[in-house]
Amino acid sequence: MKRHRIRHVSGFSYDGEVTASYNEARMLPASADGQLVLHSNLDISPMSSTHSYVDYWGTRVSSFELLTPHRELSLTATSLVEVRDRPHPEHRLEWTALADEIETATEYVEQLGQTNRTRPPQEVVDLARGIVADAASPCDAALAIARAIGERIEYLPGVTNVTTTAAEAWEHKQGVCQDITQLAIGALRSVGIPARYVSGYLHPKPEPEIGVTVAGESHAWVEWYCGHWQGYDPTNLIDIGDRHVTVGRGRDYADVAPLRGVYAGPFGSKLFVTVEITREA
Repeated sequence: MKRHRIRHVSGFSYDGEVTASYNEARMLPASADGQLVLHSNLDISPMSSTHSYVDYWGTRVSSFELLTPHRELSLTATSLVEVRDRPHPEHRLEWTALADEIETATEYVEQLGQTNRTRPPQEVVDLARGIVADAASPCDAALAIARAIGERIEYLPGVTNVTTTAAEAWEHKQGVCQDITQLAIGALRSVGIPARYVSGYLHPKPEPEIGVTVAGESHAWVEWYCGHWQGYDPTNLIDIGDRHVTVGRGRDYADVAPLRGVYAGPFGSKLFVTVEITREA
């Protein structure tokens, strides 16, 4: 078990005075299997009242509006979370049994359809089908597919953006965790394995010192269903463990963007983001 304190600052600087803005933030984790939230808080500047709810995919959302003129919007999300390793139960469904089980729940069926962001090129589909042909089970195939995608994409910040599709990232064989995760999701869905996008945080050091604050960033990984939901970090080629803090889940990045909104005012804004992570136990 590890205990992490996360300070996530994000917002927009506008090219002039904004008269009103309407926003949603998905920056606070929720307690779940392997994860216990001890404290979480969201500060908004300028000050605003918020409406909090859990969205369709199970992510905590803070919705708010600012109706007074402002040139900058800043949010500070602070969380203290205990995280444990997530053991993977042995579950060896055959392909026919998996297909039958998928039909029993909407949450599985909905994570089979491709989106514009996850739709893979034919080369990725062929790669996934080849892995399935040699795999002993859907669980084994899913892990091999996620690893294969992670091994083939170079992690390189700055070459993609939040609108980049899986096909575009594959063409360049470069991208960040968002791109690698969406490619893995697309590959898994193409062979009939439900897969979903997970957003959160990752402590960058495998064995971080207690009390030392380090620069971090938002992170993304994949979960697939093969009789149970199982997570994997294809960017770092590691299982989900006590370094990962989950914030949200969805079909792709668009469902879990940390901050989004619309505003009335001059054209042009700049997003700023900083993340600090401190291991406290």
